[in-house]
Amino acid sequence: MILHPLASPIALALCFFQDDATLPPVGASGGALMEMVRNSGPVAFAVLIILLIASLCSWAIMISKWRRFGRARRQSQGFLRAFRKSGRLSEIAAIAGSFKPSPLVSIFNEINDEYQRQSGGRGTPRNPAALERAAQTASSEALTAMETRMTWLATIANGATFVGLFGTVMGIIDAFHGLGTAGAATLRAVAPGISEALITTAAGLAVAIPALVGYNQLTAQLRDFAARMDDFGRELLNAIENAALLTPQPPPTPTPEDLAAQPRRRTF
Repeated sequence: MILHPLASPIALALCFFQDDATLPPVGASGGALMEMVRNSGPVAFAVLIILLIASLCSWAIMISKWRRFGRARRQSQGFLRAFRKSGRLSEIAAIAGSFKPSPLVSIFNEINDEYQRQSGGRGTPRNPAALERAAQTASSEALTAMETRMTWLATIANGATFVGLFGTVMGIIDAFHGLGTAGAATLRAVAPGISEALITTAAGLAVAIPALVGYNQLTAQLRDFAARMDDFGRELLNAIENAALLTPQPPPTPTPEDLAAQPRRRTF
């Protein structure tokens, strides 16, 4: 009779845990899970507390960012409609304060201030490159303000799994240390410690996955805001240049040479 190559290791494992072969399977119910959490060691309990604090922080950051970005998006749409309906910068400047949560307002104020300094709000700007730099500076400042606390969310998304894994490793070390001290190499002796240790890994994943999804979504929204701010800056600069070309320029003041060159009229 020829035995399968895996037959001998399986038989050895069955003999190793033969004391527990007749035990009925235990279901991992909610009560058993809470019991394991209460029976966790000091290291595992500290890891769970850290993960709970990280989870609360990540959800607070995500909820606040979603609310802020939604309000900024609605205000930006309203400001764009008002900007495209109005034909004068003074009218837009008068209503810009009511759309303050929008990042487009800061870009408009920065460009408008620079334009007022250059030409008093009339005619062609003397230095268009300065207006472009003002638009870029305002866009960068608005985007930086919107990115606050995003690094914390990224840190939680990347580090929660490792924190949970640390708790699992320490729990397994403790379980095997107790197994060696007891001297009984049975499944009943090692299974409770390992199952309690694996709770920290599950908790780390439960914290890291929502934080990672939220970070990716918020980052995509930030890229969309950056593109919209750049587009609005260019649109505002084009509007200023077009308005300056359409504005009738006052006639130049004649110089003495021009007056001398003019034909003299006869007087009677």
